[in-house]
Amino acid sequence: MTDTNPSAPVFPTTELDLDGRLETVAVGGHHLLPKLPEALVGVDVIGVIGWGPQGRAQACNLRDSLRGTGIRVTVGLRPESPSWRDAEAHGFTEATGTLGEMFEVIAQADLVLLLIADAAQVELYPKIFELLQPGATLGLSHGFLIGHLDAVGDALPAGVNVIGVCPKGMGASVRRLYEQGSGINASFAVEQDIDGWATDLALAWAVGIGAPYAFRTTLRSELRSDVFGERAILLGAVHGIVEALYRQARDEGDEEEVAFERACESLTGPLARTLSRQGIAGVLSALTTPEARAGFGRAYAATYGPAAALLEELYDEVDSGRELQSVSAAVARLARHPLAPVETTPMWEAGRRVRVARDSRPAAVPIDARTAGVFLAVMVAQIDLLRAKGHPWSEIANESVIEAVDSLIPYMHSRGVAHMIDNCSTTARIGARRWGPAFEAMVAREVLPALHGDGTQAGAGAVLHALETHPVHAVLRTLAELRPPIDIAVS
Repeated sequence: MTDTNPSAPVFPTTELDLDGRLETVAVGGHHLLPKLPEALVGVDVIGVIGWGPQGRAQACNLRDSLRGTGIRVTVGLRPESPSWRDAEAHGFTEATGTLGEMFEVIAQADLVLLLIADAAQVELYPKIFELLQPGATLGLSHGFLIGHLDAVGDALPAGVNVIGVCPKGMGASVRRLYEQGSGINASFAVEQDIDGWATDLALAWAVGIGAPYAFRTTLRSELRSDVFGERAILLGAVHGIVEALYRQARDEGDEEEVAFERACESLTGPLARTLSRQGIAGVLSALTTPEARAGFGRAYAATYGPAAALLEELYDEVDSGRELQSVSAAVARLARHPLAPVETTPMWEAGRRVRVARDSRPAAVPIDARTAGVFLAVMVAQIDLLRAKGHPWSEIANESVIEAVDSLIPYMHSRGVAHMIDNCSTTARIGARRWGPAFEAMVAREVLPALHGDGTQAGAGAVLHALETHPVHAVLRTLAELRPPIDIAVS
């Protein structure tokens, strides 16, 4: 594709006022699918490289969205890939030209969506860049490769568009919400625009995978917030929080199932559902008794300071590139030292029993005030740090709240937090294992001892006032109008 695009964009963007900041948002929806060929002029082949969770979901969504248009979605894999048969089972075949060897697909595709693992991108990018057609478009769903190029002083390939569309949830959610007639929101970025079409292509990609809305960012900003977020409130912090609170509940005399309900079931169930539908302010309103409000306030005030300190350390590790270097080193060790599962402790055995007994439970598990206070303190501390680092509100809200409660936590509720840690991307698995224990230690060594004190905490009133008057409440209300219209159904 070499023609410039002087016309109006196919998928126009709008400016959204979020706490006084104007941010660029494109509203999507399945009703826009017939406009995809207009935005994809000159694109005959979309190569989806990789068959991990994102590769599978995005390839299937794009194929379904483009059916009947003449634009072919072709999956590129290594010939010896164990995913080859699964791709065939999903309808991608060599005979139809929709499945092929990855480097051949890259060389033939007009739009190359590079969705292989981060470590594989780092290893293979020189050859991939060499094979891209002049005027083609390279698409990334994560900023990891950009971060690596920055670290080693290398550059993006010349003569091609480089765009990003980053779904705010795991691949299973991307596919499941699309099948339900909705979709999952995403960020989009334009890193190189050589012909004036890059923004149209990025938004066509977002619309094609079903994003109900896409907000503009950069891949470097997305990298920092995403790698940081998955180690914090999206995965690592959740794991650490529930492990520490479960052990505390057991020490207080609760039976295993009761301890699990207080520490984990209340978080992944009623707390997450309330956050999804009513925001953080809705959780505060749901605490209706004086005892619950007091318990929440004590836990929140005791957690916010230690959480802010730990999150700042984590962000610095990501921002400096040290966390990415750590991931690359860990990946190199995996052949010798595979990651052991974390879903092996008595807590997760209790979780299985709780999930089995849900249908026979006489009453719904309520929001546990202490769990809510700890969890929301980490969430808001993350929001505040990302604000201080200059990230856009739409990115902050998605990486700190929306992705958690609308994509990840529903799967945690269905299958277990530890199950999620064991089955996410390699980059996330490594990060959650490294930082989850840090959050667990923070709760166990700093938060819980403070709660066992005399009940007073210096500055607690100011911390709680800041929560009650926080601008995130208005931001979440605005973004709620753009959230998927239906909740994800997890089988």
